[in-house]
Amino acid sequence: MFQIRPPSQLRRLAWQRSAAQALAVLACAGLVLPQAQAQAQEAGVLAPELLGRVQSLAQNGARAGMPAQARVDVEVGKLDPRLRLAPCLQVQPYLPAGLQMWGQTRIGLRCVDGRARWNVSLPVKVRVFARAVVATDPLPAGAVLAQEQLSMAEIDIAAEPGAVFTDATSLNGRALARPVAAGEAVRSSSLKLRQVFAAGDTVTVLASGPGYSVAGEGQALAAGLEGQNVKVRFDNGRVVTGRAIGERRVEVLL
Repeated sequence: MFQIRPPSQLRRLAWQRSAAQALAVLACAGLVLPQAQAQAQEAGVLAPELLGRVQSLAQNGARAGMPAQARVDVEVGKLDPRLRLAPCLQVQPYLPAGLQMWGQTRIGLRCVDGRARWNVSLPVKVRVFARAVVATDPLPAGAVLAQEQLSMAEIDIAAEPGAVFTDATSLNGRALARPVAAGEAVRSSSLKLRQVFAAGDTVTVLASGPGYSVAGEGQALAAGLEGQNVKVRFDNGRVVTGRAIGERRVEVLL
């Protein structure tokens, strides 16, 4: 089973900017040479290379961890028209830390060579099309899933939160926490939490870090719901908090 976690044509980006702002954004791609700046300023248009660079940055970010056959489509939005940016010789596009290139998101633009340093964000919409398990017919909340109720289809897996599934057999016997429409993906957020061990059970605790992986046993201090945190006590009395990841298994992130 592969669980995916977390192109139409690129629309033309039409920012209504002052001449100085247009020049600053042109410089973002690092593709407008000083001698060409005056001409670009007079034209008041954005270099097509900038759109391609922003799109490539978002696509590369979205493809991280995705299957090779996934299709990524990036729609670039507009800067806030209230911004007044000083001219800049070198503007650097970047992926903001902790922000996924997934659904409605943003790409950062910062001036690294200009009389005034600035840092702004550009809205983008990232769609990721891949095959995933969907409901064949409308399913109500509480329905227990079976093979005949599910099929595979190519969908935008970034359209909503929650992991999707690529193996329908892994969903057999799982109950829905909310209704799912025909053709809609069955996501991890659609499912009722599954108890994988009870309070007092002996569980295997897995811990890993750079260059090592260890395992030990402890006693669960509460019922383990798949994907949820739970406390485990070792024989020496030490208590750790980990995430229930399977049948009597807890993962501790160090």
